[in-house]
Amino acid sequence: MKTINLNGENLTIEDIINVAYNGYKVSATEEAKEKIKKSRKVVDGIVERNDTKYGITTGFGKFSDVTISGEECKTLQKNLIMSHSCGAGRKFPKEVVRTIMLLRANNLVKGYSGIRLSVFETLLDMLNKGVHPCIPEKGSLGASGDLAPLAHMVLPMLGEGEAEFQGEILPGKEAMEKAGIATVELVAKEGLALINGTQVMTAVGSLALYKAINLLKVSDITAALTIEALRGVRDAFDLRTHMLRPHAGQIQTAKNINALTEGSSFMTNQGDLRVQDAYTLRCVPQVHGASKDAVNYVKNKVEIEINSVTDNPIIFDNADVISGGNFHGQPMALSFDFLGIAMSEVANISERRLERLVNYQLNDLPPFLAKNGGLNSGFMITQYAAAALVSENKVLAHPASVDSISSSANQEDHVSMGTIAARKSLAIVNNATRVVATELMAACQAIDFRDGLKLGKGTQEAYNVVRNKVSFIEKDKIMYKELEKCDELITSGELLKAVEEKVNLGI
Repeated sequence: MKTINLNGENLTIEDIINVAYNGYKVSATEEAKEKIKKSRKVVDGIVERNDTKYGITTGFGKFSDVTISGEECKTLQKNLIMSHSCGAGRKFPKEVVRTIMLLRANNLVKGYSGIRLSVFETLLDMLNKGVHPCIPEKGSLGASGDLAPLAHMVLPMLGEGEAEFQGEILPGKEAMEKAGIATVELVAKEGLALINGTQVMTAVGSLALYKAINLLKVSDITAALTIEALRGVRDAFDLRTHMLRPHAGQIQTAKNINALTEGSSFMTNQGDLRVQDAYTLRCVPQVHGASKDAVNYVKNKVEIEINSVTDNPIIFDNADVISGGNFHGQPMALSFDFLGIAMSEVANISERRLERLVNYQLNDLPPFLAKNGGLNSGFMITQYAAAALVSENKVLAHPASVDSISSSANQEDHVSMGTIAARKSLAIVNNATRVVATELMAACQAIDFRDGLKLGKGTQEAYNVVRNKVSFIEKDKIMYKELEKCDELITSGELLKAVEEKVNLGI
């Protein structure tokens, strides 16, 4: 199994996916380990001198003015984890938990947190041996970081809480014992070093981002199939038009549509059948392109965040200890709200194209793409289901980052709600995937009603992949099973991989 060597500087979205889904191992460079040791020496010196430094020899939040003696530091750190473990709701799935652990480790490996190397290595051992703490998905304000969910991550390290190990939910201590990992006793600063940061929101948002990037490409493939099925006008994708409004995403989308439909006889020229198409066909570059630009903005912000220090206080190697606000999740909150809005629009326009495929008043195809309409309902209710997901997305797309609730006796008087934003964005992307899958299946059905025409270079490959798993609907059948097959073609990457072997797609 491959190993990713952490140094806190160059972790990528691809690395995250490989650790989250593909079981890649994680280690730290020797240079990074030395940085961790140096940072710890600074903390040990503070405790020995009994200097007053936030979170090391003081309480937390509004209790920052309460001095803690050296002998009480262990109790302080354990109490921090126990009291902060108050999350609610369903548990995060394994891939999210693995990403949380990876991102926290990449924060710690930069050497500004004051944690002992042995505790850091315990976290790596848990990740590498598959001890996945049970972390509730709700309970974070997104500043002072993701305190409650990260506290749940730490519990099994102390022999507390619960963890999943080899497919079984076990008490934390038992999971650690079965994995052969010793539990730890936290000392000064270590509890805070493990829980003060943005790793939960960034983990959830990173996985949403990865799915969104792939879905944007699939959305272009699906739109191209629909445009062909409806005998769309190719002139709208003439690059001369798009170069006059040079938004990167718009230009790339037009290029994608042209490449996918190259050689197609389904496509028409301006004036052949009609002068122009409806916006959901004609404006695909403008709408998909805007979402691509938004997603690329989010990608840039996430790549910064996953390699940043989000602790408080921050321990510098010259012994300076600075209490700042790097834990505040606002950069991620705004980004993930933006991601959710962008991907909600991808679903929105996809559902409207689906409507144009199934509504006989808007095309020259059989009503609801049913071969024997009346006896068969065909794709009628697939549009209902897609519309329901789109409507739900519109509710979810309301930004979480515009909200704030003062906490810790008004000491922490502005919070980001970034973790809520991330969770919403992931839900939106998942909903959008099902909507696009529905359009994909309907477009292939519509294409089968037209004879004697040739698909484009890329769309033909997409059609072949779909038809390898989903047959033409001759008569009504249980539709969710067929839709799930299309959904799986998207989420597994099978469709995109096959098409990209024929056509180079970008976002």
